[in-house]
Amino acid sequence: MNKYEVLVSILDKVRHEAAGLPIEGKYLVPSGDAEKVNQARARAFIHLYLMVSFGMLDFQARERVVTDKGYDGGIDAYYIDHENRLIYLIQSKFRTNDKNFTEKNISVEEILAMDIGRILEGNDTDENGNPYNGKIKQLIREVSQIENISRYKQKVIILANIAPFTPDQIRRLFDGNKVEVFDHEQCFNKLVFPVVSGTFFNAAELHIAMDLSNKSAGSKIRYEVKTELGYSEITVLFVPTFEIAKTLSKYKNSILKHNPRSYLELEGKKVNNAIRETITERDTNEFALFNNGITMISDDTDISEKVGQLRKAQLAVKNPQIINGGQTAFTLSKIYESMTEEEAKEVFEGKEVLLKVITLLNDEERLADKIKLIDDISTATNQQTPVIEADRASNEPIYERLQEKLYSRYGIFFERKRGEFGDGIAKGYINKSQVIERNLFFRLYLSSQGRINRSISKKLFLKYEMTEAVLANDEALDQFYFAYLCYHALDRQRGTSKRKDKDFFGFLFILAQQYRPAELKNYASHVDQAIDVLNVQWAEFIDTFAMLDVKFTKVFTDKETGERRSAFNANAWYRNHEFENDVKDYFKIYREGPEELVELPLMRREAEFIERDEK
Repeated sequence: MNKYEVLVSILDKVRHEAAGLPIEGKYLVPSGDAEKVNQARARAFIHLYLMVSFGMLDFQARERVVTDKGYDGGIDAYYIDHENRLIYLIQSKFRTNDKNFTEKNISVEEILAMDIGRILEGNDTDENGNPYNGKIKQLIREVSQIENISRYKQKVIILANIAPFTPDQIRRLFDGNKVEVFDHEQCFNKLVFPVVSGTFFNAAELHIAMDLSNKSAGSKIRYEVKTELGYSEITVLFVPTFEIAKTLSKYKNSILKHNPRSYLELEGKKVNNAIRETITERDTNEFALFNNGITMISDDTDISEKVGQLRKAQLAVKNPQIINGGQTAFTLSKIYESMTEEEAKEVFEGKEVLLKVITLLNDEERLADKIKLIDDISTATNQQTPVIEADRASNEPIYERLQEKLYSRYGIFFERKRGEFGDGIAKGYINKSQVIERNLFFRLYLSSQGRINRSISKKLFLKYEMTEAVLANDEALDQFYFAYLCYHALDRQRGTSKRKDKDFFGFLFILAQQYRPAELKNYASHVDQAIDVLNVQWAEFIDTFAMLDVKFTKVFTDKETGERRSAFNANAWYRNHEFENDVKDYFKIYREGPEELVELPLMRREAEFIERDEK
């Protein structure tokens, strides 16, 4: 799947959220009716923006503010952000194929059709006297009920490509309102990728309800700690597992950005099962005894017992991030998601988990120092599931930029953190073949550059020094990408993806160097043909060295016939460091250095063969 196909996959999943609701007829349409499917996807596209931008996870809540139908005044949806005093007015143009989605612009006439001024002034009809639809009247009514409306501003969101305009032209087009354009690249980067990676909704402030009925010493313990950054504060308290489960279910990987791992659904099964059993199979609170707890960092932490309920309190955490205990939180969220809300409340009832909140100095000028301290805390506090060094390195900025580059240029998902795209795979947004494991990336990258010996090394993610030069070299990355496509094609053909022999990576090297099309858009269509042609040449290459190589050929006399025979040990040849140069020599890819100073392996093999034969 390319990026557009991933988008469509997500939109189809969004459409199916309408199942069982009164509105389902607009979304669950016959698959053979292309026009209705496209209309449903266009509506789901607006849902996607609302979900990602404002954390609106409830389908019906989103549907309530989708205004797209006749007499909508050019406004397809709206959102009123009371915290930031902004009224979002959304215009969307979904294109039904990849080419149009990436190339076709919204027209000026469509932009000018937005009756922003008339609607916000309270008019309930357009310039021709046609009444606006009920959703637009709902918008007018909600705006009219806002206190201190004069302090609110409007922001126009365009979900479409838009022709280049000067700032003055944009200002005049949108009547002086702020404008944010989500063109095709912005949609792929700010809507699609965050959904697949589970990072689409950031928690600016997290609120956790607490029960004080069994806490005779109060709701918490607080302790001030002096660090190199200044004073930090540790708050330790027990919180309901139900609240943690809901939190991670909502925020997913966005609350694990500083954690060395993301969702580890396939890792630590023993730990996961123990957590699940303690929650689901016990009515009492052994979980508080058995579990090591969760460590969270924040910019500000506050606990209030004045919430209008006896023996209740609320914890407020600003910009929270879980740096230890992510596996615990993840497993709790999976239990929560497998049940209805009422079932989950009953199962989680009375079960609590230890939460340690570390409030750090929020000093932008010392951000690098703060991140270093967070990393040190993460290293020191991890206890339940071992964190390998590669996990720790995954948060380095250069790997984030590599991830962005590979997705932006090729539409593939570089898994710098284990389990990072597990949610996207589980929900069917993408398939596993679109995710490239971090060590496999370096194997394919190195092999595509002819560094065949290095490509089979262990722990390449840690051993290879990632540099800005690698990120800037589009030619080398394009060679990697063609090798990546060939790798999966070979896997489909004969299941070779698990092989780590140098002959396999040598094969990929020649494909990337000599059979890669000139244009990136033609890579996928040329893979099978390239493999078929090289298969013939590769067999000839093997036969040539099998005939000439002395070092890896054993000559013996057949005891029965007395004839001289030879047996070529291909596996020993593949394992030898000379194999890399043999590949380059045969396919005329010479090593660095003055040619007259380089003894070409094939020439040497021929000389050795002649010498042996003479003997």
